[in-house]
Amino acid sequence: MAPAPGKSCGSCTMCCTALEIPEFNKPAGPPCEHCIASGGCKIYTSRPQLCRDFECEWLTERTLPATLRPDRVGTILMEADDTDEYRAVCSPSRPNAWRHPQVFAHLVRIAKTGRTVVAKAGLNSWRIFASGEWGPTI
Repeated sequence: MAPAPGKSCGSCTMCCTALEIPEFNKPAGPPCEHCIASGGCKIYTSRPQLCRDFECEWLTERTLPATLRPDRVGTILMEADDTDEYRAVCSPSRPNAWRHPQVFAHLVRIAKTGRTVVAKAGLNSWRIFASGEWGPTI
């Protein structure tokens, strides 16, 4: 999906750091070897399919404000490929970023639609409920 009008990744490289990229044996956390620190990818035209298919919810969703850009808030908002979950994946350097008031309010709004909402930070994950309650997943 194309970026929403007026949105671009700019200097954000959260997807290149917070997410795992199996094709490069890159775990979640450190930056990808092809990541350009100021923004972008050294191998953009030949990047793996996983990277081509990834869609950052902030980038594609017109209603999400600039304040929720992943590098600004420390959380990537995304649809899970393998389940029906809506996820907030935190930067390794900001594992509690999902608790930021704007992020948390957004996650509760999504949960109120009936979706399963999960915040992830490293190996830890929490389920966010429509009531605003949350708890660790097992």
